[in-house]
Amino acid sequence: MADATTLPRCAWAGSDPLYRTYHDEEWGVPVHDDRLLFEFLILEGAQAGLSWITILRKRLTYREAFAGFDPDSVARFDEAKVAELLANPGIIRNRLKVASAITNARAFLKIQEEFGSFAAYQWRFMDGKPIINAWRSIAEIPAGTPVSDAMSRDLKKRGFRFVGSTIIYAHMQAVGMVNDHTVDCFRWRELGGGQG
Repeated sequence: MADATTLPRCAWAGSDPLYRTYHDEEWGVPVHDDRLLFEFLILEGAQAGLSWITILRKRLTYREAFAGFDPDSVARFDEAKVAELLANPGIIRNRLKVASAITNARAFLKIQEEFGSFAAYQWRFMDGKPIINAWRSIAEIPAGTPVSDAMSRDLKKRGFRFVGSTIIYAHMQAVGMVNDHTVDCFRWRELGGGQG
């Protein structure tokens, strides 16, 4: 039986233990928890223009700095808190990204009010179930789809920022709205690939 170091994985998982753990345990697992959906939305926005491993390495500091990704708390952040965040070397100190996290928290709360949960809002774009793709290599995986285009447009209309189609597609991959593990990866089958 293969051990964890020799399991076949998506090529992007590389050899970094943090990246591998994220790939093996989180990426592509369907998420219906609003706090975790908010966390991924904020982290994906912070990642814009950077590598995901950079964000993963800062994730714990982000959790501390952004009140455990509690949208109620983040929505109440004021200018003093923004100044504190911009002085924190453990996060991406970009004023627009920090401001967008607060703006997005407020818009997130409105969606929860309207739909009962953010999960209910997001998963309706998927008819409630993940899309299982069957990519042979990471070169085949798109940067966006008509679904991510539609979700991005709707989020922007609702006041969200840093939610372009590429960011939203990365979010959809992370929270299991799509299974974009390649078919040779052990996680593809574990997350529903090859059924039907």
